[in-house]
Amino acid sequence: MTRTSQRATFLELFFDLVYIFALTRISFRAFEDLALDPRGTDGWSPITGGGKTLLLLLALWAVWQGTAWTTSRYDPRHSWLQTIVFIALAASMVMGVAIPRALTTAGMAFAVAYVTAQVSRPAILLLALRRHPYRGLKLRMLITFSVTGVLWIAGALLPVGTRAALWALALALEYVAARLDWPVPGMGRSPVSRWEIAGEHLAERYQQFFLIALGETILITGLTYSTRSYDPAPTAAFAVAVVTSVLFWRIYTQRAGLILAEAVTRSRRPAATGRSASDTHLVMVVGLVATAIGYELTITYPLRHPEAAWIAMIIGGPVLFLAGRARFEYEVFGRVSPSRWVAVGVMLVPVPWLVHAPPLLSAALAALVLAGVAVVDARRARGKPPEQAAPPM
Repeated sequence: MTRTSQRATFLELFFDLVYIFALTRISFRAFEDLALDPRGTDGWSPITGGGKTLLLLLALWAVWQGTAWTTSRYDPRHSWLQTIVFIALAASMVMGVAIPRALTTAGMAFAVAYVTAQVSRPAILLLALRRHPYRGLKLRMLITFSVTGVLWIAGALLPVGTRAALWALALALEYVAARLDWPVPGMGRSPVSRWEIAGEHLAERYQQFFLIALGETILITGLTYSTRSYDPAPTAAFAVAVVTSVLFWRIYTQRAGLILAEAVTRSRRPAATGRSASDTHLVMVVGLVATAIGYELTITYPLRHPEAAWIAMIIGGPVLFLAGRARFEYEVFGRVSPSRWVAVGVMLVPVPWLVHAPPLLSAALAALVLAGVAVVDARRARGKPPEQAAPPM
């Protein structure tokens, strides 16, 4: 049942389409919290609202990542594996539909869909693997997700604050369990160094999810602008958003993004490098989603006095992306370009003044800084042979 092909299948790409929809629901929910709710930007509400939205995004990522790792280990032609992907697809669709009301009326739908995706995957593999060496790992994963699943379902029955706390605890337990190699009392653990993965395939899946998140920024930009009058200020905001999306793509693909597969296959510990790249891409994706929310706010209110939470999205999104991209560069080349940290500083220093300036100015500053990073990257690579991957792991 071990995977031999390195290319993503049509079924996996079909599965990814659901996430274009799900990420737009994340942006819609955040926009409601920040702009449509009269109380959305008062006191602690932007922080609590943002934390709840991040919680839902992390749950979506957990389902996608678990499915991607599974398809990178096992033969995609196997009917058991295809069943896992179809269940994850349906569950992700339900989660996406439930996102805007997951902390109110649709909590049970979101929780049941999440638990179904997470529990069914190791349960099906436990049946399919039989005497395979990974069978013990799947049993430990099944036990872990069954325990945290109780927290997800129980949370859906409780008030909003308690629900968010229980769901956050469940996600934290799952994350810690994965980082500690799925320990279960009396059963030991499975060190990641022993895991066999199709490194090239896993790298391609991360690249594809990055493009999904980038496509979501373009989709949000187009949908928001298409509902506005074509006045100069919204048009300028739309143009800045499009340019920023192109710069995200350019900075990501400027060598490191193109040779992630090479870095994973050259690594002394491919599974560890793949797991590290997972965290890195999560940071970059969160940055892209935050930026998309910032686009929506900027195009809608380009010259309005901003709320602090708006600037957190408009500036914080690119900052998170650059931070993730810096770590990504280290994973691929074993070093980090100074331009990443200089750019982060240039964006963060004027924030106290930007909270008193129109959102369009903040968006333009972010685009200008990203353009500077892209230019520096291009100049460093000009006239030199393509840099080869040199992963530190």
